Amino acid sequence: MALTNAYLITTKNLESFLNSIKTAKAPERFNIRFLQQLDFSSSNDRLFIGVMEGLGFIDESGVPTKRYYEFLDQSQSGRILAEALREAYEDLFAVNVKANEMTVEEVRNKLRTLTMGQKSENVLNLMANTFKSLSELADWGAPSAESFPAPVEPEERKPAPSETALPRDHREERTHRELQLHYNIQIHLPESRDPAVFDAIFTALKKHIG
Repeated sequence: MALTNAYLITTKNLESFLNSIKTAKAPERFNIRFLQQLDFSSSNDRLFIGVMEGLGFIDESGVPTKRYYEFLDQSQSGRILAEALREAYEDLFAVNVKANEMTVEEVRNKLRTLTMGQKSENVLNLMANTFKSLSELADWGAPSAESFPAPVEPEERKPAPSETALPRDHREERTHRELQLHYNIQIHLPESRDPAVFDAIFTALKKHIG
């Protein structure tokens, strides 16, 4: 939906209307009968149905949408309304990302351009007033649901290729080998032809490092 054509003749009951929705049980179908149950029975109040459809709160047959039920959460209703306005007036926000901060006159001028002069000045005024009144009731500071980043799962440690290439027994054997200490002992034998000298040397070696 690029730009909703729904508007209200008067916005004096807009805030009380939205508050009534938040405290009432959602209907099977949002129609004139339901409006009357909420004590909005004037002919001007019937335009609320078109506004609700334009905001995506109900479908073409008046059945409440997921957005309608999300709006019932009073801690989130302001944010939901802001999201609905961004979608319903997509073209307006494409011209100015802060369209909600524009004055009624500025909104009217932008709408005149966007509707290519096909709307009368009276209708443009009503559209601008409706948008501005809705914007004042929305919460533009709350982050949208899409703004929260998805939690990042910690990465599991992956064994090095060399660790997985061998069976466990082989890995343990390799580790054992890597921890073995090797000694290199050099012995300088004296120049002697007496066998007793060599016997004494090898006997001492066997005793101390054998």
